[in-house]
Amino acid sequence: MTLPDLTWPAAWRHPVFRGQLGAVVALLLLLASQLPRYFAWVQARPGRILPDPVLTALPAHDVSGPTFAVIYLGIGLGVVTLLPRPLRLLRALWAYLGLHLLRCLTLYLLPLEPPPGLVLLRDPLVDRLIYAAPAPITKDLFFSGHTATLLLLALAVPAGWRRQVLLAGTVAIGTLVLVQHAHYTYDVLAAPLFVGLAWWLSGHVGRMK
Repeated sequence: MTLPDLTWPAAWRHPVFRGQLGAVVALLLLLASQLPRYFAWVQARPGRILPDPVLTALPAHDVSGPTFAVIYLGIGLGVVTLLPRPLRLLRALWAYLGLHLLRCLTLYLLPLEPPPGLVLLRDPLVDRLIYAAPAPITKDLFFSGHTATLLLLALAVPAGWRRQVLLAGTVAIGTLVLVQHAHYTYDVLAAPLFVGLAWWLSGHVGRMK
């Protein structure tokens, strides 16, 4: 679906847009309020360790700094690009909500233990706001949310250099979380499938007509 780049005044004149924007923001805030409790439950559950030949052959290193530099620069680029484009922003918000709901579902269905050799990935923002738990959260594995977030932004922005930068950032993040042994290879490879599903669903939920 091709989204027109309406201005905010033009989009705001549509009651459907106002209603959908309010609904998706409210749902995201509600989800955010429940995630700390959910991730604490995920962390407390026993899981299984998956065989992963890629991680076995890949020495683990702490690359938290480059990882979050790429993530937050990519998010900044995506947000700055989407803010002046209200219809693209609306669809991105619906897709982001759907992505988190899908991830909650997959975490519920596939309890995993952290990969062997895990080097703790430190995120100063998310650790405080979302993973507010006494112990670090290391079992939020399938699928990779870091990889998925940048790929979702790549789909949401207009075609051009910004999309190419975000796609390159997606590949970089997928590689870095494997170097950190913060995810299984399967977590990274599955992320695009769920991003595609969330993006497709957002095209139906967030219609203006």
